[in-house]
Amino acid sequence: MAANVLVIDDDPSVLESIATFLVDYDYQVVTAPSAAAAWQELDRHHIDIAICDLRMPGTSGIEWLEQLKKCRPELPVIVVSGAGVMDDVVRALRLGADDFLVKPILDLEVLHHALRRALERADLEAENTAYREYLEKTNTELKRGLDELRIDQMAGRQIQMRMLPDPLNYNGLQCDHRIFPSLMLSGDFLDYFELGEHRLVFYIADVSGHGSSSAFVTVLLKNLTYRLRRNFRRGSSDDLLHPAQVLERMNSEMLATGLDKHLTIFYGILDTRELVLEYSVGGHLPMPALLDASGCHYLEGRGMPVGLFREAEYKTRRLELPEVFRLLLFSDGVLEIIPAASLTEKEASLLDMVKGQQGDLDGLTSVLELETEQALEVPDDIAMVSIGRGEL
Repeated sequence: MAANVLVIDDDPSVLESIATFLVDYDYQVVTAPSAAAAWQELDRHHIDIAICDLRMPGTSGIEWLEQLKKCRPELPVIVVSGAGVMDDVVRALRLGADDFLVKPILDLEVLHHALRRALERADLEAENTAYREYLEKTNTELKRGLDELRIDQMAGRQIQMRMLPDPLNYNGLQCDHRIFPSLMLSGDFLDYFELGEHRLVFYIADVSGHGSSSAFVTVLLKNLTYRLRRNFRRGSSDDLLHPAQVLERMNSEMLATGLDKHLTIFYGILDTRELVLEYSVGGHLPMPALLDASGCHYLEGRGMPVGLFREAEYKTRRLELPEVFRLLLFSDGVLEIIPAASLTEKEASLLDMVKGQQGDLDGLTSVLELETEQALEVPDDIAMVSIGRGEL
């Protein structure tokens, strides 16, 4: 569509010549013999650009331009002035005029070129303004979305923290834990609880990935162990007493979710009367560290991750424990913050830390620098569980 041009000049011959020329270029032309008449035409028509003489009786072109830029700053204006009034031209340009032409305009092609250039600049500015408004709107919506997500994650974190157990003293065993999420929500999970009169069930799990989707899997774990406990109390199933069967159950349920998530896990049952630990491993690393009077070493065992392979098989292992011991369980995030070159060196360093701190979680938290501001930037979730008996 051709642009609508408002031409303002008190000289009728100038108005006619400019209007005739512009019509030949398919412009839609509206003319006004004064500034007052120009306001009326602006009210009646949609105007894309104005051509204004600076020297007119009544309200001058300068005064009209100054008033226009207060209410229509986006409207491009080309001013026309005699050669002897260049001070007015300079003032008009400072007020926001897009271009100026010197009267008389001997070559109206110059006017056409000025119009086209001013309109292109106005279109570009309009596009930039629209794009800036779009970005501001998008940023506002994004901030609102992030605020809502942060609120949701805070709520999710509170729920996740409530699912974790309190410190537990049970038949001479002391159980405690620490967890340090790398994000608001954690993919690490742990639990311990008494079962019957002389059994303690405990596990530590590390879900692949980070954030909400991984945290959702921890809810599934909590729900599964709850259902297994309920079935045990009802006498309908004793799966909870058999670590390998628990991992097989977890594996099938993880695959059934279709979440494309898997986890590593160490699951154990400790008989507090016989001091016998039965456990099964689902690809978990590092293995739990056992600290007693003879020293500190990792438990033996290996197995396939949970939720990756339908044909995965798990084995239950049996270990007699000493009268006094500390069993320390970690998620693999702890290895990532230990400054050593190889996995073997990292695991050896972790054993030294466990032995040096006598299995104390607060001491381990301190030596791993997890209580500092840097802990907010850990590359992976870190979870620790301590299960001990007696004083070393």
